[in-house]
Amino acid sequence: MPEYVSRSGKRDSRRPGRPTNGSGRRRPANKPPADPRTVAYDVTSRVSASDSFVNLLLPRALAASGMDARGRAFATELVYGTQRWRGMIDAVIASAAKRRTDDIDAAVLDVLRIGAFQALFMNVPDHAAVSKSVDLARSKTGARSAGFVNAVMHKIVARNRQEWESIAVSRIDKNRPEERLAVRYSHPAWIVKELTNAWNASGYEPQHDETDPIAAMLAADNAAPDVTLVARPGLVSRDELIAQLPENAEHEPGRWSPYALRVHGVNPERLAYVRAGLAGVEDEGSQLAALALAYAPLEGGEDSTARTDRDHTWLDMCAGPGGKTALLGALAAQRHAVLNANEPSAHRAKLVRDNVRALPDGTIGEVWERDGREIGADHPGVFDRVLVDAPCSGLGSLRRRPEARWRKKPEDIVELAPIQRALLNSALDATRSGGVVAYVTCSPALDETRRIVDAVLAERKDAERLDAVAVLRAVNPALPLPAVPGDVQLFEHLHGTDQMFISLIRRR
Repeated sequence: MPEYVSRSGKRDSRRPGRPTNGSGRRRPANKPPADPRTVAYDVTSRVSASDSFVNLLLPRALAASGMDARGRAFATELVYGTQRWRGMIDAVIASAAKRRTDDIDAAVLDVLRIGAFQALFMNVPDHAAVSKSVDLARSKTGARSAGFVNAVMHKIVARNRQEWESIAVSRIDKNRPEERLAVRYSHPAWIVKELTNAWNASGYEPQHDETDPIAAMLAADNAAPDVTLVARPGLVSRDELIAQLPENAEHEPGRWSPYALRVHGVNPERLAYVRAGLAGVEDEGSQLAALALAYAPLEGGEDSTARTDRDHTWLDMCAGPGGKTALLGALAAQRHAVLNANEPSAHRAKLVRDNVRALPDGTIGEVWERDGREIGADHPGVFDRVLVDAPCSGLGSLRRRPEARWRKKPEDIVELAPIQRALLNSALDATRSGGVVAYVTCSPALDETRRIVDAVLAERKDAERLDAVAVLRAVNPALPLPAVPGDVQLFEHLHGTDQMFISLIRRR
């Protein structure tokens, strides 16, 4: 979650004297701070050229820049805003340049994107947006490109954002509403279609304010998300976490999870409770997914000690990087249950172990590095509760990784479906009779949510869908939920969370 960098507004006071570079390390005494636009360009060009992720590149660039809080915030807004609004910006550039963006040199195009975002979305004066873009072009792409950038930028600043939006949308047939929304809210049209289908199938009643739910969803996707912390129960309370926040830090309790805390202007990595693993950074949608599994009712079950209503062996089948695992483990510890975790990637398995390090001894059984599709055959009927946070397209977290919307393709969803079905089948095989599986994805796309569950249940006679609506209503009665029983799809514009899908299935 990189957005906290732009909101911190605080200097590093740990080392007096020579200015720091934002990471706490001293920078050379005579080295001037970097220009925010240059930093934004360097990150943007690397994202464009190498499919790198902003949330990995930007913090490093900011730490090395020597900029103050204002400069870091400016660069952060430039980078994330350019990625979020790239679709609209490219339409504007193509119109102003009178050529397709594919025909513009990639480096020059990145300069123009950064300049157009300043002119249309930030309070940067027109003359500054033009002149700074020309300077950036001259330093990064050569003097010959500066004249072209100058001409295009002058055309762009001649109209405001609303005028350009009207021009771009008016060129699309009114009978193609998804494409018009795609341009207006800067999303690929196929993603708009997926979100529309998900909403229509979700079971939510129409909103009283008559706002177009798809437009509201897309608008929410373009807003920077809050930083949300989780106070892991039994390890630290939410009040104790609040008491450790920096003075004057903005915060509010989570809207839905009893363990959530939303913060602004806070670097979570500097909080002692987070560093110690007693708390973590976790979106409320993810917290609700873990809570749904923990709250789901079990049936019967006997073991060798003749205990009934067994609830002491849990599994997180796709655990990396471990945020949900740690919350599940904290809940398991309160019930004297043991949680096993599985993560096939060695690197992510290491992150899981680090995330659960503060849990009471004996809470975590093992952390496996195995193919989850084999666990059901190797451990049949063992577990009382199993979480399957299946690998997916990630369409539910585009507000956090805006660059991903331009990389994803419809075929990505199709390719993952066999893996998702196999993982769910394996989880059901590993669950005892009367036990519960939570199938979860960070995506609203029907082909990796309810259709996966439908397909698996159609093939099995030993499993049944539970009412996740009723379970989550027990977690928080105020949570907006579908009007019909069954699965729950969370939406950004309703819940302010990532767009998590939650289905609960009982093994019969």
